[in-house]
Amino acid sequence: MTSTALTRQPTGENQAPRDGYVLRAGLAVDPRLAAFVEAEALPGTGIGADRFWRGLAAIAADFTPQNRALLDRRQELQDAIDDWHRQHPKAVCGVPPRVLRDMGYLVPEPEPFTIGTTNVDAEIAQVAGPQLVVPALNARFMLNAVNARWGSLYDALYGTDALDGTPVPHGAYSEMRGTAVIDWAKAFLDEAVPLAEGSWSNWSGGTPVLADPAQFLGTIGGNLLLENHGLKIEVVIDADHPIGSNDPAQIADIRLESALSTIVDLEDSVAAVDGEDKVAAYRNWLGALRGDMVASFTKGDSKVVRTANPDRTYTDAHGQQHALRTRSLLLVRNVGHLMTTPALRLSDGSEIFEGLLDAAVTALIGLHDLKRLGRLQNSRKGSIYVVKPKMHGPDECAFADDLFAAVEDMLGLPRNTIKVGVMDEERRTSANLAACIHAVRDRVFFINTGFLDRTGDEIHTSMLAGPMQRKGDIKQAEWIAAYEDRNVRIGLACGFAGRAQIGKGMWAAPDAMHDMLAQKIGHPMSGASTAWVPSPTAATLHATHYHRCNVEQRQQDRLAEPVVPVEKLLTVPLAENASWSAGEIAVELDNNVQGILGYMVRWIDAGIGCSKVPDIHDVGLMEDRATLRISSQHIANWLLHGVVDRLMIDEALHRMAAKVDAQNAGEPDYRPMAGNERQSIALNAARELIITGTCQPSGYTEPVLHKARARAKALMTWSREP
Repeated sequence: MTSTALTRQPTGENQAPRDGYVLRAGLAVDPRLAAFVEAEALPGTGIGADRFWRGLAAIAADFTPQNRALLDRRQELQDAIDDWHRQHPKAVCGVPPRVLRDMGYLVPEPEPFTIGTTNVDAEIAQVAGPQLVVPALNARFMLNAVNARWGSLYDALYGTDALDGTPVPHGAYSEMRGTAVIDWAKAFLDEAVPLAEGSWSNWSGGTPVLADPAQFLGTIGGNLLLENHGLKIEVVIDADHPIGSNDPAQIADIRLESALSTIVDLEDSVAAVDGEDKVAAYRNWLGALRGDMVASFTKGDSKVVRTANPDRTYTDAHGQQHALRTRSLLLVRNVGHLMTTPALRLSDGSEIFEGLLDAAVTALIGLHDLKRLGRLQNSRKGSIYVVKPKMHGPDECAFADDLFAAVEDMLGLPRNTIKVGVMDEERRTSANLAACIHAVRDRVFFINTGFLDRTGDEIHTSMLAGPMQRKGDIKQAEWIAAYEDRNVRIGLACGFAGRAQIGKGMWAAPDAMHDMLAQKIGHPMSGASTAWVPSPTAATLHATHYHRCNVEQRQQDRLAEPVVPVEKLLTVPLAENASWSAGEIAVELDNNVQGILGYMVRWIDAGIGCSKVPDIHDVGLMEDRATLRISSQHIANWLLHGVVDRLMIDEALHRMAAKVDAQNAGEPDYRPMAGNERQSIALNAARELIITGTCQPSGYTEPVLHKARARAKALMTWSREP
C-alpha cells in the first residue's frame, strides 16, 4: 500500500507560497478569496477582517495536525485489515468483528442516549418530505432547487413517464394524456385529503367538506390550501385556464409542497480545485442564503431571469393570515477531511485542509441569514445546517464537532448554532453509527445513507479479500440491506423522531419516474423522513409517497424493533467460486470503463461535477464522484485478483473512449479522446485512477481528479494567452 502521506496532498502541499498570494494573519491567501471574504462575506456580520483571518489562522494551527493524524489513522487501520487478509487468504467472510475490535476499527457501543439537538426547523425535525442536492457552482440549478418547495403535480405527471412508463409525447397537447393526468391527480386527492362524501373527480366547487376538517387550512386568493402528514397541497382554481375551464370545479392544477430542503453542495457534485472555483461556490451559497441570487438564460427567443420566490400569504377559516413558505430550507455540504486546497496556504507553505476553510467560510456566510442581512429568510430557528461527508468513525465525527465549536467561538455564535448532518457513507461510520452520532449528539440534525460511496468503501476496505461480485449483484448483497436498515433503527434508538432527519440516498435515473413512483415508496415505509431526488419534478412525484405513508407513525411502529447485528453489516460481497465467461467479464469491464470516462471527461475538461451522463446503453443517469469511486474500485479489485489484466483495461479504455465521444458529439468545445489517447488528460486520468486504485486513500477519486482538472485548467489558460 502507498502511504497516506503520498496520496493525500495531490496539489503540492509542501510547496512554498506562489507569487500572487496576499498575506493575512500569516496566511497566504488567493487574492480572489481574500477579496470575496472582505468585500462580500464579512460586511454586515459584525466580524472584522483582522478578527476573521486571525481566527482562521488559529483554527488552522490547532486542527491541521489533528486532521493529518486522523488520515494517518485511516491508513493504519486499512494496513491492519490488509495484513489480516494476507495472513488469511482463504477467509471469505471478511475480518471477524472480534479482530476489528482489537484493531480499534470497531469501538464500544455507547450507553443508550437521546440526541440533544435544539432549534431545528420543522422541515428537518417534524415534516417528512423530499430533499434535493444541487451543485454550488450552477446558479441556475440552485435557483431551480430553491424554488422547488412547490411543484405542479399535473406538469410532473404529464411531462414524464410517471403514469405508465411510456415516453413523453411531443407536439400538441394530448387530450387523452391530459385526462389520465387529471384522473390520477384527483384519485391522489381522494387518498390524501378525502371528501366527507363523494370524490374529487365529481366535486363541483365551493368550500370542500373534508372527511377530516382539520386538513382544510384555508385559501390563497381563490385557491384551496390543504394539508396531510404536515405537507401542504394547493388546489388551483382558475376558470380562465385551458384546463380549469373544462373542469367541473374549475381546477386548473394541483400543486404539492415538494422539496422541503435542499443541500447546496460544495463536495461530490462540483469540480472545485482552486481559489477561483471555491470563490464561485461560496458566492453562490451566499446569494442563495440571502435570497438575492439572480440567474439568467435564454429560452427560445426570450431571456429568462430567475430569482428566489418570496413567501406567500394564506387566510385560514377564521380569517387570520399566515405566511406560507415557498422555498426549500437550505443546507450546505462541506467537503470531507481528506483534501487540501491551494486557495489558502499556511505559514509553512502547505495548503490548508479544504474542510477547515469550508467550515469557516460557509458558517461566516450563514451569519447573513442569522442576522437577516438578505432579502429573504432561510432558518426560522436561527441555525446553520452543514452536511459533513466521508467521515470514518466516531473520532472523525468528534473532530468535526470540535471544529464547528471553534468556528462558533471565532464568529461569536452560541454553542451548537452550527448543526451537523452526518453522511453514513463509510464502512467504519456505519459499523460504529451510534458512537458517531454520540460524538455530535448536541448538534446532529440528520443521518443519511450514501449507498454509492458506501459501496466504494466496502470494496476498498476488503480489497485484498478476493474478487468482488459484479456490480449489479453487490446491490443485492446482505450487507447493504443491513446497512440501510441499521441506519433507520439506530437513528430512531438515538431519539431522531421529531428532532432530526433520517435520510436515504439518491434516485439516480431522472427520466425513469414511473419506476421511481413504484420503488421509492420504500424509503418512507422504512421510517426514513427524507430521501434524495434528482430534480424538482422528481421531488413533486416523490412527495406523493409521504402523503401515502405516515412516516411519524412508521417511526413509532419501528421503535421497538431490535437493531440488525453488526455481523450482517460486515459481510463482504465476495464472488465465491466465480466462473464468469470471457464475455461476462468484458461486459462488466466495458460498463465500468464507459461510466468512468463519461463522467471524468466532463469533470476534467468542462468542470462539471454532476450531470446526467449516458450509460453504456445510452440511458441518462445522475453521476458524481461516488459512482466513479465504485467503478474504479471495482476494476482495481478485479485487476488485483487477476480477473482482468492491464491489456484488457487499455483495450476497454480505447473502445469506450469512442463510445463516449459519440455520446458527446453534439457538445460544443468537446475534445475527443479516441485517436488522441496519449494527449487526453481525461483518458489518462481514468487509467491512473484504475491502475492505482488499490493505493488511492480509501479508494477516493479526488486526488486524481483534482490534479487532472488543475492541469486542464492551466492548459486552457495558456491556450487563451496571446
